[in-house]
Amino acid sequence: MTRDDLRSGLKAVQRAVVTDAMVTTHAGGARLTTPSMIMLMEETAQELTRPYLPDDHTTVGFEISVRHLAPTPPGDTITLTAELVEVDGRKLFFNVTADNERQRIGVGTLRRTIVKLASLEDGAASSAT
Repeated sequence: MTRDDLRSGLKAVQRAVVTDAMVTTHAGGARLTTPSMIMLMEETAQELTRPYLPDDHTTVGFEISVRHLAPTPPGDTITLTAELVEVDGRKLFFNVTADNERQRIGVGTLRRTIVKLASLEDGAASSAT
């Protein structure tokens, strides 16, 4: 597979168990946090692209719009889906969802861009000086 094979309609599905590290308790019980759900959505989108990119490239997120629709307690399994809906040069647009065993818990869109790993390292080095 090559970057030229990266096209709209590709989908990735991952499953994750909600751990204690992924929950908050301030809302009247232990529930999956929105940042944890978003992180899993981002990882699912990134995994979708991995087989299509050279080893020295990755994707990074630059825009996200997600709604957290329902709570999920620790121990539950959630299913995350990312669908690539648009490729515009290096910019990628995804629809994402998250479901627990009972219902849809999250829905949204992500935008990621393809970057060369060396450019990320160069940016970190120059910002540290």
